[in-house]
Amino acid sequence: MAEYLRSDEIPACVHRVALSRGAPFEYVAPPETPEMGRRRRGAIEHRVATLEALGALHPDAATPRSVPDTTTAMREGAELIFGPRLARDDAGLRLATVQGLVRVGRVDERFTYAPVLIKNHEVIEVATTRRVLEGALDRLRPSDATYLDGVGPRSSISMTRSGLALAHATRVLAALGHGDDRARGAVIDRQRRLWWFELAGEGHPRFNLATYQRLYDERRHVLEGHSAWARGAAAFPTAPYWHRDCPECPYAAYCEEQLESRDDVSLVRFTSFDQQLLLREHGVTTRALLARLDPERARRARHRALNPLESFEPEDVLGRRIDKLDDLIYRARAHERGTSLRVLEVTDIGCPTADVEVDVDMESYEDTTYLWGASVSVNVATTGVEPGYRAFVEWGELNAHSEAAIFQRFWWWLGEVRAACAAEGRTFAAYCFWAQAEDGAMNRAVDPPLEGGPTSEELVAFRLATPAQWIDLHDVAKRQLQTEGPLGLKQLAMAAGFRWRDVNPSGEASILWYEEATGHDEDVARAARERLVAYNEDDCRATKALRDWLNGSARTLAHRDDPL
Repeated sequence: MAEYLRSDEIPACVHRVALSRGAPFEYVAPPETPEMGRRRRGAIEHRVATLEALGALHPDAATPRSVPDTTTAMREGAELIFGPRLARDDAGLRLATVQGLVRVGRVDERFTYAPVLIKNHEVIEVATTRRVLEGALDRLRPSDATYLDGVGPRSSISMTRSGLALAHATRVLAALGHGDDRARGAVIDRQRRLWWFELAGEGHPRFNLATYQRLYDERRHVLEGHSAWARGAAAFPTAPYWHRDCPECPYAAYCEEQLESRDDVSLVRFTSFDQQLLLREHGVTTRALLARLDPERARRARHRALNPLESFEPEDVLGRRIDKLDDLIYRARAHERGTSLRVLEVTDIGCPTADVEVDVDMESYEDTTYLWGASVSVNVATTGVEPGYRAFVEWGELNAHSEAAIFQRFWWWLGEVRAACAAEGRTFAAYCFWAQAEDGAMNRAVDPPLEGGPTSEELVAFRLATPAQWIDLHDVAKRQLQTEGPLGLKQLAMAAGFRWRDVNPSGEASILWYEEATGHDEDVARAARERLVAYNEDDCRATKALRDWLNGSARTLAHRDDPL
């Protein structure tokens, strides 16, 4: 029986694609995690609500309930089709699911359509030299869209998956005789903004048709190999390797055991499959071997003219073909040493201190902040300033006004602490981890400002104060430390010896806790609120632990250039 490829399999790990058709081991699917369940439910709810909104705006749109109904609607030239059921592409062995079809032209007697996806993620990001075609839900045709300058499609894996899904659907429509020769497709994002993309050219290299075709061909080859294995005519066609989907893959535990047992080089974050192949071709098959390469030689190789009569080391060739090979070497070294490494000299490691220090963290739900937490450390006694943790929180209706009001209360309190320090000549500093998040929440809260402030001008003055009063520990750590993987607060603070009280401390888990905290079961809500406040306090205490570590024992770490 022929195996059909789904759009979500195009960017997926090829080993996962093969295992999903039948694994060479006994396999029991793990239960869905609460976080993944919430993400899935959120995507469904967003999709259903957006389709309802589209239906209200376009009451004459076709809403087929079956494959034959969809085929008829396209053949008859329906302008809009919501919730289509596309027929299989039997020649290309493809299955596609889209949320809408927009008629964009006609070739002879056949109408052509562009696919529309509804996704619960952001689509664009700031890109000063680029632009994206933006439409509107009440005018769905690409001819009604206009360019928005200064933005481009996000480089996130979510957007790459969506772009490849559009390419996949475009190929299915072409096979059914209704393809658009410009390969246009649209994504409606989590804010219900509509973005159009042309995939036929080279404008979107991560998900244009050429990129799609290469990925599709690879996976068709895998399925052919799997069919041969199933018949007993060949070995299993793939083997485990690290892929960015590993943390959420149902087969991860089976693969990880094999990869760790052989110290597989793919475990070095964040390598691509092509980079992994290159490393293996040159005998670098393990993290230990990668860690022993010379990072300086790898850097020089980027611009070095090679003499073909010379003998080469692996760094000479790999450094020319793998971007930032030295970074991969350093990550492997961090793993080999079992700890973070210094990037700077011992005398340059550390974090700015102050007489009064405030560690800040906030919690948000669906891009709206409901809690600002602060933990005060008093290093020099200051009148009116007491050490300890404080939370400014709203458990009622969450909207722009309540978000602004919470921040205003926090800001007034912070202003009192700063004023008390200034009155007695004490130095003051506030710290966060990944200021982009806190700064974004602050900016939302003052646009427009509430009566009594703060204003955007006050925020700018605070951020630009000299000496610095608003310090991003992520920036500090990024300049000073080398890790084997993500440079997150959880990883760094745990390296500093800090432990969260909660057994499952994560930002995504806190979203589930918030839903419980605002639910109708009073006992569950009370427990969830206490859990969230404790989690926020621990995040504040974690940044303090990280600061203390940087100013103390982190200085004893090995330097990343020290040979193993």
